[in-house]
Amino acid sequence: MLSPQNLPVVEATLPVVGGAVGEITARFYERLFEAHPELLRDLFNRGNQANGSQRQALAGSIAAFATALVAHSEVRPDAMLARIAHKHASLGIAPEQYQVVHEHLFAAIVEVLGDAVTPEVAAAWDEVYWLMAHALIALESDLYAQAGSAPGEARRPYTVVARIPETADVATFVVRPADGSPVPAVRPGQYVSVEVELPDGARQIRQYSLTGQLDGALSFAVKRVAGAPAGEVSHHLHDRVGSGDTLRISPPFGDVVLADGEGPLLLASAGIGCTPMIGMLAHLAATGATRRVVAVHGDRDPGSHAFREDLHQLVGKLPDAEAHVFYEQAADDLPADRTGLVELSGIDVPAGATAYLCGPVPFLRSVRGQLIAAGIRPADIHYEVFGPDLWLGAEG
Repeated sequence: MLSPQNLPVVEATLPVVGGAVGEITARFYERLFEAHPELLRDLFNRGNQANGSQRQALAGSIAAFATALVAHSEVRPDAMLARIAHKHASLGIAPEQYQVVHEHLFAAIVEVLGDAVTPEVAAAWDEVYWLMAHALIALESDLYAQAGSAPGEARRPYTVVARIPETADVATFVVRPADGSPVPAVRPGQYVSVEVELPDGARQIRQYSLTGQLDGALSFAVKRVAGAPAGEVSHHLHDRVGSGDTLRISPPFGDVVLADGEGPLLLASAGIGCTPMIGMLAHLAATGATRRVVAVHGDRDPGSHAFREDLHQLVGKLPDAEAHVFYEQAADDLPADRTGLVELSGIDVPAGATAYLCGPVPFLRSVRGQLIAAGIRPADIHYEVFGPDLWLGAEG
């Protein structure tokens, strides 16, 4: 909770700090990488740094956390940090790194805001930072304990045992622990961090949703992303990695997971956002689930639709399930259920359904709004977005 003496200071300065937080985070990353270039080379996503999405996400999370503290000063808003904690754990973030971040973040605040940062203001925002940092450290510690790993041991060698082409730009990689040990427990909807060594010596890390678990192996799908550095890891995996090669992979993490129960489900995805949904459907089919399931997917055209056959096969294995597919450009020999963007008005959305969404932010906004209009409670709508979460819309 935010202390009584600092609450009015944070509340009074929130508009100023919030208004400048984008500039602050940009300067923060400049300072951080000047002092620690190895972090950009071997930890931070160079693509997200180049396109600015990471600093936007950091700015949004700081502003949202501080706003929540001001609105409910007696409660530390840990729940909103779960997604960040899972991402940090998959990367192996250690508690001592928060001190490094503090040093350069507060130096950036002083540089940007100048004399407005009085000792009183600095002390108040210092408390905000450490409330957020300690909450994340505690959450990450629990995640490491559950995964049986430590920050410095976040990834271990896996051998690629198969590579399966899904579309022209999507491939599935099937991997097993190189030491022959069992694969870790997986919850449907989770992802793993995959580390590769690029030709320039950088060790870059990306997260990929798990699409299945079978015969002591895990599978994840990778879409080739255009451009550099955004697509440098996906291109490396597509062009240089095949059966017999070794990848360093984290335990499964991710807070958007299929909840147990018998209630109805709606799984909605677009593009490569189908991957966690395929993992959920595979789990439902493997466990003999009898619950009502409505799967909805949107894509550019049939040739771009990864796991198209898997979607229909898995739905066909479930006794009370149906699939609806939308293509922006339907092919004559393989038409979509409907042509155009995903539209739920013609679909029977089960009352009381729990919904899971994954896809681009415009898709998430559209489908979430349609679900609420159809009577689904906001608290029952969960979303996953690949890359930094730039959508700060609340679920409750």
